[in-house]
Amino acid sequence: MSMKHFAASISWSALRWPLLALAVLAFATTASCAQPAAGCGEVVTVATHDRTTTRYALGHKDGAPVRGAPIALVLLVGGGGVLDLDAAGCPRALNRNVLIRMRPFFHEAGLVTALVDAPSDVHGEDGLAGFRTASRHADDLGKVVADLRARTGGAVWLVGHSRGTISAATGAALLSGAAAPEGLVLLSAMMVGDASRRKPFVAQTVFDPPLEAIAVPVLVLGHEADNCVRSPARLMNAIAARTRGARQQAVTVTGGKINPGRPQNTGDCGVGEPHDYVDQEGAVAAGIVRFVEGGRY
Repeated sequence: MSMKHFAASISWSALRWPLLALAVLAFATTASCAQPAAGCGEVVTVATHDRTTTRYALGHKDGAPVRGAPIALVLLVGGGGVLDLDAAGCPRALNRNVLIRMRPFFHEAGLVTALVDAPSDVHGEDGLAGFRTASRHADDLGKVVADLRARTGGAVWLVGHSRGTISAATGAALLSGAAAPEGLVLLSAMMVGDASRRKPFVAQTVFDPPLEAIAVPVLVLGHEADNCVRSPARLMNAIAARTRGARQQAVTVTGGKINPGRPQNTGDCGVGEPHDYVDQEGAVAAGIVRFVEGGRY
């Protein structure tokens, strides 16, 4: 071999392995981004009002059976409630909501979750809008509850956050029999309506459903530093005062990411705010688990 060919061989050998390693790394990165190993849960479709369908992502701890889980949580997000679940059960919208971020903690504790999307006839940016207080909406949630209970064989709780608390309270107040939940959890409940009434549904609050009809255990959570004008923690006791649950608790969460000194406004009702329990998902989820299992938050 000539010195020229020898030098070329050494040069290629020196470069080949780093290049190969980079290629393998690039492939692995692309594969992991393109196709998550487990997705976000099995997509279940339930027939609901007026020939519509409602889908939910059924989630649980990897390797654990769904049947025999002692408790399942029906998770109802705020905003318009439209998640646009994909085939892997992952939300394409509202995908940073605190209930979604808490799912892994619930699963690790042995609970099953059902992340509920809006029904198939809901379109537009307002999503569920005023439908959250409708009896048909409660009936839809009851069908999800019944389906989930049939799959797990255990208790089913409704858990709502922000505007999702209106849906959860409506379901807990209006449902009965096999469709009724065993308990109710409300986080950052919508307790103050928008007096401007730009859109009629923004005047709705968690006090609109007949809370006096709720006789199941109730846990109400609010953040001390919640800056959202519609969910001041100081009003939480008014919810517990109207419900008739045999076991009730109102908890004021403290700590986390706080930005004091700002006037209350609707811009602080979303992700990244105390309203959304940012950086406190594990602690809040653990408290919820303790309550639904029969203890104190």
